[in-house]
Amino acid sequence: MATSSTERAVGPDRVARLLTEVLSPAVLVAGILFAVAWASVESPMSALVMGVIAAAAASFLPIAYILYGVRRGAWTDRHVGVRAQRTLPMLVCLGSTACGTLALAAVGAPRDLLALIGCMAVALMVATPITLLARWKISIHSLVAAGTAVTFTVVFGWALLFTWPLAGAVGWSRVHLRDHTTAQVLAGALVGACATGLLYPALR
Repeated sequence: MATSSTERAVGPDRVARLLTEVLSPAVLVAGILFAVAWASVESPMSALVMGVIAAAAASFLPIAYILYGVRRGAWTDRHVGVRAQRTLPMLVCLGSTACGTLALAAVGAPRDLLALIGCMAVALMVATPITLLARWKISIHSLVAAGTAVTFTVVFGWALLFTWPLAGAVGWSRVHLRDHTTAQVLAGALVGACATGLLYPALR
């Protein structure tokens, strides 16, 4: 019976880990920034340049810093699962995203893209003190997944509502793997959805 229960648990565990990795914040942030850059810039080359600047600031540089920290033992894993270890990664991510917003403004990025990365910075400004000062591990996975789903809906239309169930699946994976509580996942989703559902349409 014990073996049978273990075998039954393997499937959901693998699915949860796959969702956590494939739909990680770094992947989703880069993906949505490139998508919005492509949709808002007429020249493919300009879209590529703008997308690279935005994704480098909000995704590539922060995850590179985190992976470097994991390699030298500063934190346990690339998702920085231990709340006490999140101080520097979150501050670096916030600072890099804010710098990316300024860089895009300086090169005359389209309003849609500039508004999106600005909303990402604002969402991090909300999540960072919750994590560091309130000592509560709000889910960044869920924040980014919900924000991505809402952004796709705002920019590309209601035909992309399939992204919402994916955001829900990401939230489920974080709870299933016991990396977050249900409340932490819902709070993250609320912050991400508000940033892209309320602030983003106003700024763009």
